[in-house]
Amino acid sequence: MSQTSQSHCFTAPGDPEDGDPERITIFGPDFPFPYDSWLASPKGIGTIPAEKHGAEVAIIGAGLSGMVAAYELMNLGLRPVIYESARMGGRLRSEQFSSGDEAVAELGGMRFPESSSTFFHYVQKLGLDTKAFPNPLTPAADSTVIDLAGKTWFAQSVDDLPALFREVAEAWDAALEDGFGFSDLQEAIRGRDVPRLKALWNDIVRRWDDHSFYEFVATSDAFSRLSFRHREVFGQVGFGTGGWDSDFANTMLEILRVVITNCDSDQHLIRGGAEQVPRQLWELETGPDSPWPEGTSLRSLHQGRTRSAARSLRRRADGSIRVTEAYGPGGDYDAVLVTCQSWLLTTHIDCEEALFSQDMWMALDRTRYMQSAKTFVLVDRPFWKDLDPQTGRPAMSMTLTDRMTRGTYLFDDGPDQPAVMCLSYSWMSDALKMLSHSAPERTRLALEALAQIYPNVDIESHIIAEPISVSWEADPNFLGAFKGALPGHYRYNERMYSHFYQQSMPDSHRGIFLAGDDISFTPAWAEGAVQTGLNALWGIMTHFGGTSHPQNPGPGDVYDQLRPLRLED
Repeated sequence: MSQTSQSHCFTAPGDPEDGDPERITIFGPDFPFPYDSWLASPKGIGTIPAEKHGAEVAIIGAGLSGMVAAYELMNLGLRPVIYESARMGGRLRSEQFSSGDEAVAELGGMRFPESSSTFFHYVQKLGLDTKAFPNPLTPAADSTVIDLAGKTWFAQSVDDLPALFREVAEAWDAALEDGFGFSDLQEAIRGRDVPRLKALWNDIVRRWDDHSFYEFVATSDAFSRLSFRHREVFGQVGFGTGGWDSDFANTMLEILRVVITNCDSDQHLIRGGAEQVPRQLWELETGPDSPWPEGTSLRSLHQGRTRSAARSLRRRADGSIRVTEAYGPGGDYDAVLVTCQSWLLTTHIDCEEALFSQDMWMALDRTRYMQSAKTFVLVDRPFWKDLDPQTGRPAMSMTLTDRMTRGTYLFDDGPDQPAVMCLSYSWMSDALKMLSHSAPERTRLALEALAQIYPNVDIESHIIAEPISVSWEADPNFLGAFKGALPGHYRYNERMYSHFYQQSMPDSHRGIFLAGDDISFTPAWAEGAVQTGLNALWGIMTHFGGTSHPQNPGPGDVYDQLRPLRLED
């Protein structure tokens, strides 16, 4: 609901290389490297010595980060060997309903901010179509209903809500400006002013690493002048995309990164499902400058299927790393990229301890994952657009509530097409309440909660397929939705993020690389998965003796100038 983070509605994001001086992108703030420009340069991202062409690189995990890195490594002439324990896509999981209709339930990532310029480089490369995501109080949602403490309000903009909500939005904007110089930070990001951004951000890191989101809200001048009820409403309804009380325990640095890079606004969905991005990268043929023959793709290099789950990682006497496979021969590799969630390195993959330093193991093990649950149903048509004859309002709206459903989102592609309802999207303790329930039982509970808000709407009569639900913490391949860094975790994050730069590491720790959104400073956002995948790409490229073009330096080439702040232990 923040004025700062109000969304705009348009058909598709602009080109990431359009040079718009007014555009905010996820440029840093911790490592302000222009990934979008690096990819777009006609100089290319680098080359591998010809004698290394065809060398195999193991990729653990076929999610977005792994597939981006695999595709670009293939273009350089290396041969990625992808190990996947379940299904391609990772937490970009688009599930079809039992009816066979083309509509999908987006169980993982479903909204992608326009500021994700590197992610959208691949969306556009693949020719995928997008449209504005129906977040609360945005034109894409048409209308929003907020239901708190038994009271319900209908709104098309924040101006339609009582003064209490506007006061909360104004307090949040004021707190950001007063506490961090929000406008100055965004101006530095917009202008890609690296010295200014690093000076501002590094000072904030030193001051705020040990402080939580809730502490910032509660102690800010803007909120301390208001009542507890204002903070409660802020937690339940939040700003931009909805309530954020599930993040109150997180470090304030994590939340600040989200808002200064516009992750919470101007969001888009991908028509047909976000899982298309990694799956189509699997099918995408190499570019004209690749050493591989015309028509080569990751799929063709794998004869149509990935390897099965990686079960162990061990250093061999010759310095290579052996990957033992669940159902297959495995192999020995000079480089291995691990993109699965970090906990799996101690719970599901028998990873030799000596592959990482003890400081890195501390960081990997201290990663904290957040719980998340979603429940979807397919309905015969977007009945929620029917007008109530008494009020003249839509029968239902995008809904935020303190009831069990928390967030209800509505998706359609036209009046005569089946439509999708995300009945419930919840986090942390609200998600844990659903953990033991089946999808039908979750649906029943959600319908009962929504009936309190919409007593005259018979949602169940419109459902035409079996419900689909997910609890990411219950999935043994994930153990949680995504990282939620706690106060004091900056040092751990810096260690994981910087791991791709291995020039000063002992040989015993080289050759194994980390990527994924939990390795990034922006967990839960696809852009973090892409950027860390590209970091690892640079690390692997140089590990094989490759280099970036001198007129298009890669992230490791400028690492010493741009590196994240390293706090003293």
